[in-house]
Amino acid sequence: MKSSRSTRVVTLPVGGGPGGRPGRRRHRGAAVTAAALLPLLVLTGCSTALPTPDPEPVPAVAPPVVSVAQAQRVLDSVAEVVAAGDAGNDAAVLGSRLEGPALAIRKAEYVRNVATAGTRPPTVLPFDEQALLVPETATWPRTQLVVTEQPADLQAPRVLVLRQESPRAQYKLWGWARLLPSVQTPATAAPEEGSPTLPPDAEGLLVTPLDAVAQYTDVLANGDASPHVGGFAPDAFRTAIETERAGVVTQLGDAATLTQTYAPVGEPVVTLGTVDGGAIVVSEIATTSTVTLPATGGSITVEPFYSALAGGATTAGTSLTRTFSGVVVMYLPPAGSDAQIQVLAGEQSVTGASAQ
Repeated sequence: MKSSRSTRVVTLPVGGGPGGRPGRRRHRGAAVTAAALLPLLVLTGCSTALPTPDPEPVPAVAPPVVSVAQAQRVLDSVAEVVAAGDAGNDAAVLGSRLEGPALAIRKAEYVRNVATAGTRPPTVLPFDEQALLVPETATWPRTQLVVTEQPADLQAPRVLVLRQESPRAQYKLWGWARLLPSVQTPATAAPEEGSPTLPPDAEGLLVTPLDAVAQYTDVLANGDASPHVGGFAPDAFRTAIETERAGVVTQLGDAATLTQTYAPVGEPVVTLGTVDGGAIVVSEIATTSTVTLPATGGSITVEPFYSALAGGATTAGTSLTRTFSGVVVMYLPPAGSDAQIQVLAGEQSVTGASAQ
């Protein structure tokens, strides 16, 4: 971005995703459970030898970690907690069922809702599922994906990321992302079977999951100048980010400069194998966006939402920094494929701000 020269006052628009009221959940039919019949062993006489144990053989492939009925109950429980928080902009109730970027984004959305007098309510989160991606694994943490039905406000369906930290812990909503238009979701194993869980450095893919996320953040930062841009199919998430960035630059003109950075946050939260030998990768990304005034001085008017996040500052004399939490879901083709990496879903929202 080019350096600025003279204009004194800059006003930034309020960002964040579109809002709406939480989607209601349909009533489901009663789940059917199967009762296992156990043999009853009766011993007579103290000299009778105990039978040799004859356990069922261990399956070659681990069973899915959660049944469809269990996944539906988890969604119901998460939906109840989110509805309770949304009803009063009460972030204190969210911790029992939200974590990670989901918790950070929802907390900030409550701040935004209050700061804008209810004109920017929290993002609509439907909890009616149309598809489940369940892992097969014997370890923790365990992560499953839920593709929701379309919300009542006709926005895009969401991909919900649910995570269980330990055997006795409850599943929590770790994050969500909007399913992008016209994407072709690769085939995965039926939820009754479970999909294989792959490590962050898994081979046999076009690139490792770790490298894929790092390369994508470079594309977000540098656009067509990134050396990795050819490895990714065009996607609406990247287009929206570039459009928003260009709009801010145009608004600033010569008054200030804009600097943005993008980076993965740790390793992908989960990588699930697909039927064709590829993988679906879910990762958190962090964005930092800073507007800086020239050395000659001036001021930035801080919008109410950013002011609330920045501790009440209404103006900035040097710079205004916004931080975003984001979730990206992408498909990695198998090694040797001519296909490009495809972003299936994406979401990012402002979760912090600071004024200098």
